[in-house]
Amino acid sequence: MAVESERAGLVVTLFGPPRAERDGRPIEVDTRKAVALLAYLALSDGSHRRDRLAGLLWPEYDETHARAALRRTLSVLNKALGGSWLAIDRTTVGLERARLWLDVAEFRDLRERPALHGHERGDLCAGCVEALRRAAALQRDDFLAGFALRDSPEFDDWQSWQTETLRRELASVLDDLVRAHGAGGRLEEAIRVARRRLLLDPLSEPTHRELMRLFAWSGERGAALAQYRDCVSILDRELGVAPLAETAELYDAIRTDRLEPPVPPAPKETAWEGAARRAPPVPSVPLVGRDAELSAAVKAYDERARAGVLLVVEGEAGIGKTRLAQEFCAAVARRGAVVAWASGREGESHLAFGVVAELLRSCTTSERAQAALADVGPSRVAEAARLLPELARIHGQAPPEIEGPGAQARMLEGLSEVIRASVAGDAPGVVVVDDLQWADPSSVEAVGYLVRRLAGRPLCVVALWRSEEVAPNHPLAGLAADAARRGEALVLAPARLSRADVAALARSAAPGERDADVLADRLFTESEGSPLFLVEYLAALGAGERVGGLPGGLRALVESRVRAVDEGARQLLGAAAVLGRSFDYETLRETAGRDDDETVGSLETLVARGLVRQAARDGERDEVGFDFTHDKIRSFVYEDMGAPRRRLLHRRAAAALARPGRAAASERSLHALVARHLELAGDTAGAAARHRHAGQDAASVLAHAEALAHFEAALALEGGDAGDLHEAIGDVHTLQGDYGPALTSFETAAARADEKTLARLEHKLGNVHHRRGNWLAADSHYEAALEKAGADDVLRARVLADRSLTAHRRRDTPTAHAHARAALAVAEATGDDRALAQAHNVLGSIAAHLGDADAARRHLERSLELGESSGDRGAQVAALNNLGLVLRRTGDATQALELTERALTLSEQTGDRHHRAALHNNVADILHDLGRAEDAMTHLKQAVALFSDIGGDELEPEIWKLTQW
Repeated sequence: MAVESERAGLVVTLFGPPRAERDGRPIEVDTRKAVALLAYLALSDGSHRRDRLAGLLWPEYDETHARAALRRTLSVLNKALGGSWLAIDRTTVGLERARLWLDVAEFRDLRERPALHGHERGDLCAGCVEALRRAAALQRDDFLAGFALRDSPEFDDWQSWQTETLRRELASVLDDLVRAHGAGGRLEEAIRVARRRLLLDPLSEPTHRELMRLFAWSGERGAALAQYRDCVSILDRELGVAPLAETAELYDAIRTDRLEPPVPPAPKETAWEGAARRAPPVPSVPLVGRDAELSAAVKAYDERARAGVLLVVEGEAGIGKTRLAQEFCAAVARRGAVVAWASGREGESHLAFGVVAELLRSCTTSERAQAALADVGPSRVAEAARLLPELARIHGQAPPEIEGPGAQARMLEGLSEVIRASVAGDAPGVVVVDDLQWADPSSVEAVGYLVRRLAGRPLCVVALWRSEEVAPNHPLAGLAADAARRGEALVLAPARLSRADVAALARSAAPGERDADVLADRLFTESEGSPLFLVEYLAALGAGERVGGLPGGLRALVESRVRAVDEGARQLLGAAAVLGRSFDYETLRETAGRDDDETVGSLETLVARGLVRQAARDGERDEVGFDFTHDKIRSFVYEDMGAPRRRLLHRRAAAALARPGRAAASERSLHALVARHLELAGDTAGAAARHRHAGQDAASVLAHAEALAHFEAALALEGGDAGDLHEAIGDVHTLQGDYGPALTSFETAAARADEKTLARLEHKLGNVHHRRGNWLAADSHYEAALEKAGADDVLRARVLADRSLTAHRRRDTPTAHAHARAALAVAEATGDDRALAQAHNVLGSIAAHLGDADAARRHLERSLELGESSGDRGAQVAALNNLGLVLRRTGDATQALELTERALTLSEQTGDRHHRAALHNNVADILHDLGRAEDAMTHLKQAVALFSDIGGDELEPEIWKLTQW
């Protein structure tokens, strides 16, 4: 199994009998339909309509029973999957791909590696051969071998089609492997694979011929001839035909020893030829996102190099400076330019003139250069011979003694003249010095001497350095600035690649890839537009790995950069990794437990090494902000720390963030951040408390999904025993219209509640049943709430008002009126404005139903006043909506529209989706009355969309009938 499968949380294997594992443990489900559903969702990307899945798996059922069977199967499967991976909504079902490993997907990824590398068939690199070998090993048996649904013919047809498709794909893999092994001289391996190919399709005549050749080339002439006889026999038995003439001719050639020996593979040409061959080879990955920079560099060469020009390419590590220079050199080499290339190396800055010596060696060893140096003054060549002694043979003059005040200038002039002459030709020569930030001071001085004397000389000097390691007062920065002022320099600073650039590269690297856009998104996310990271991920793909994590080459690079800083800086980097991708100075200092001097010094080191960078921050905030230059660096540092240190730093981070006076972007985000750190520090009680606060804050701004996540996190940390959390979760589900989960949460809370709390929960249970149109259940819960309410007259008034509304919806007007009057009496006695608003609202609705418009308006206007005075937006929405209904019935549609639109605006602030759906529907009705059909249809569509998402999967007509409340 691939390395990726070891990291996946869900592993699904469909070659052979279907099998699934979650977190390393087999998943057991008690129905074959659940297995079939998992297989179908795993192999089919995207979401699928419920009715389509129900028809696929239960064709003998009517639609209602098929959808019910699907719901039960989804419940079984979701439980087996631990509540993860299945993406289920009202109309569709899908399977999340995060941390999922599927053997069929892995097989296809590996099978397509040669196409990603652009190889010809049979001419594969070792990485691609290994990828194909792994692909062939994965398909150990047919798709879903031994599995069938006898009562689902459409599923069986799908399974059969997948089986045949995958068998053809395996045949293609085996064919490529046979050719690749044969071309590489691995005849035994080629024979083994070819035999497996024949087992897959004994009628494949080309495979019979391949085996005949392989046996013959291996010296097994008898086996080759026997293979021909096998081919004749099976073709006659199965098809009643003779072998093709090509097969017979091959047999005759083997029998008479006339078979041509295998052709050895042709030697590969190098990426560069001629003068450019000394530079690092141009990678096979296409250059993207650098057209402007490359065009500017070539233009500067064409227009200015005969008079001398400096090209500077600066930027962060991995931004693609070297690659841009390679492409530039390739372009000018085609114009006839001679190129010399040298590089600074980390850790070699103590080697005096080390980079210049390499540059001399690069440009003076060819016969053409030796001839050119014969025309250079002997004393100049002798000066250069100090660094490259073999140059002394050109004129037979040894280097003079270094003495006198002009000795250094004579040496630098000699070095410059030899370099210029060595690369001179019909076109201006090019001298490239890469990673100049690591060059020794003497080499930097020599390059500076050469650059300052460019004027009037046909030469292009290309200098590359990491911007984070060249401070403004560095000699290189001054060199570039001086040359630019003289008009002799072009400075290029490549940026990170855009998403479009990465997409273009993904398409060129994987032509015809069905999921090229998905691949591009993943590559952009993982690489963050860094060309270095991107190239490494593409190389990992070529070696059969999946996108994600750190490929081996990148991991080694990141590790070397992290290990290069001192212990203090590494510890500060660990604190930063705990805080996240971005962090501010004060929180970092407190988390690391360092003083200002230590923190500032270590931060400067980390910035200089390109591990972190200063980042822009919101102008309203004072703290100095920093980011990791790449999130993979943060991930590596975090994972590289031991668990005890991580816990310590998370505990310190929580304390730093929670310190009074330290405000995050909002209290909600502050509680969430602190909760995360406390949880990772092992303080479950503290984390649960913070999750509670974060959930309450999120609920207060109608961030329902966020609120649920925090409440459920708090519940998990507290061991599932907190009734108030279940109640809070139920409240959020009610506002969202998820009535099934709401009832479950309230019932769970009720099981843990005392008498006083139970009365409140019975009231809420009644309200949910009321919304679903289950009047008897609602009334039963209201009755229970009244029994438990005791002396709590405020609650009694509200329950009576809601019970009255339920009776009204049941068309039991006398009972509704009696409950409403009782509610009003109790509310007036308590002086609770909210209870009074509810009582007047229901009395107004009853009066409207009885045709007493004046009484209805009096009660509803009073309800609106009370709702406004108490700040109860829900009461205001109800009163405005019901007033609008009264006005519509009395013929004042314009005023009715104004009130209902006010209610709709207010409902956005309450977050109640069911009421919002009803209001859109009511607005649509009024607009239709006013003759505004197009506007009415707009609101009606919004109402339908909202109603469709309310109440769960069960068909509940009463949900759609809500007009007043």
